[in-house]
Amino acid sequence: MGWRARLLMLDGLAPVIDDAGMLVWGTLADCDEDADLVFLGMMDEKPCFAAIPDEGATGPSYANPQIWAAIQALAPPDLALYGGARSLVDWHARHRFCARCGSPTKLAKGGWQRDCAACEAQHFPRTDPVTIMLVTHGEGEDRKLLLGRQPRFPPRAFSALAGFVEPGESIEEAVAREVLEEAGIAVRDVTYIASQPWPFPSQLMIGCHSHADEDALTIDETELEEARWFSQNEVQAAMEAGRDGNGPFAPPPPAAIANVLLRWWLDQGK
Repeated sequence: MGWRARLLMLDGLAPVIDDAGMLVWGTLADCDEDADLVFLGMMDEKPCFAAIPDEGATGPSYANPQIWAAIQALAPPDLALYGGARSLVDWHARHRFCARCGSPTKLAKGGWQRDCAACEAQHFPRTDPVTIMLVTHGEGEDRKLLLGRQPRFPPRAFSALAGFVEPGESIEEAVAREVLEEAGIAVRDVTYIASQPWPFPSQLMIGCHSHADEDALTIDETELEEARWFSQNEVQAAMEAGRDGNGPFAPPPPAAIANVLLRWWLDQGK
């Protein structure tokens, strides 16, 4: 089977991209004989694998220019494939020992599980749920949207507020809590819009929409550097100008669900 199998080429956790902006594939001969491989699935009737690196992520992904360049360059199918592979191999690289007894664990079920021979514990790749939410105030032509920026954002960049879902919490409760904590705003009528896996390291972004009856902000400066209300015209101008344009703010990158949420919000106002 080796001659038929394909290996996703990675530089650590970063993708290897060719001149056409596509993922580079090799064969199993391109990795060490003793490398642990995870099974990614079948493509063109060929099994596809990725090798687990020696180390997992050691710092925030947003600080790696190579990763962000890849996100912008890859087409959606390649980005989805790379994202899943990166999340999986990063988890393996950082979970080589049992969380119950500390003994070494071994890859199982093609890389979708790790088993501990010492205490027989089974470990599975984790996905952390994160709510990312639009907050609207007002109606019709007077409606406006709450966006914030974190200190790590590029200059002028604003995005939807976001936060992890806590244990025992519903999606709706997480939206209300995060908005209240970060911006001091109480919201109601939380609805789901769309979701996106975000493998940095391994999150599921749950896109939601909510309404605020009041617009006075009390910003948690440990979470946000700034938060502002933007009119529909301002959001429209920013989206048309793009991240490198001269709009009222720099919108989220096209590959991020926040960009999809802003376009959805604008469509609702037409």
